[in-house]
Amino acid sequence: MKIVRTVRELREQVRGARAGGSARVGLVPTMGALHEGHISLVRAAQRDVDFVVMSIFVNPKQFTEASDLDGYPRQEEADAALAESAGVDVIFAPAASELYPEGFATNVHVGGSLTETLEAAGRGPQHFDGVATVVSKLLIAADPDAAYFGQKDAQQLLVVRRMVTDLGLPVEIVSCPTVRDSDGLAKSSRNVRLSDADRARALAIPRALEAAEAALALGETSTAALHARAAAVLSAAGIEPEYVACVDTHALEPVDVVDQPVLLAIAARVGEVRLIDNTLLTLPGAEAQLDPEEK
Repeated sequence: MKIVRTVRELREQVRGARAGGSARVGLVPTMGALHEGHISLVRAAQRDVDFVVMSIFVNPKQFTEASDLDGYPRQEEADAALAESAGVDVIFAPAASELYPEGFATNVHVGGSLTETLEAAGRGPQHFDGVATVVSKLLIAADPDAAYFGQKDAQQLLVVRRMVTDLGLPVEIVSCPTVRDSDGLAKSSRNVRLSDADRARALAIPRALEAAEAALALGETSTAALHARAAAVLSAAGIEPEYVACVDTHALEPVDVVDQPVLLAIAARVGEVRLIDNTLLTLPGAEAQLDPEEK
């Protein structure tokens, strides 16, 4: 496995992989602090492609709180060892100046409700400008056949798909299931910042999702009622969420009834740590797929 720091070096690696004419390339974008969720993306890529690129870059443009950016864990040596053991072929770990050189003045903006709700409400619309800009830069640099994203960041996934579709970029965006610890908490680089007591409280988030799923399985299709079930579980744990939302899987607009796949999304601070999680609510027998019309 190689670690490269510049776009030129990355392109050389990709060209070398494709020299035979048939190799497919996959990109796994990350901000480092790798865990099993990231490795699951690598495994998904390995099933589809011949050469796996992982990017490790803490993107300053998608942080709205300086303390959050400063506190984001950075552990490149440990990340590189884990990535190599998982079979990553090359790590692209650029400095900020490589992606955003002096004079950089371009932002990629995805308009509409996708970037005006949920995460944007608390983080501001510039958050998804930062996501769209850095992902477009990474896709242009790596030129992959497919790129892999986790469903835990469902809104980010949908924004990236919209950007790729609108710009006509020749890459498949692959959605991969959320990976959870044995206690149900969604894997996140932020979890290491939870105290033992706060981690125990944070388990109310996946339990809230499960409560809504259980109610749906018993025939409750009103999203107001499902919302109430989830909110009650959070309240019992002393968690005041930033949002609990039932939205469609295309534009993230509110829906009243589960008669098609509905995204139930939660964001909440537990102690000093902000966590997000979600699940797809589907009627029995329906296919659970995020944004199924996107190919």
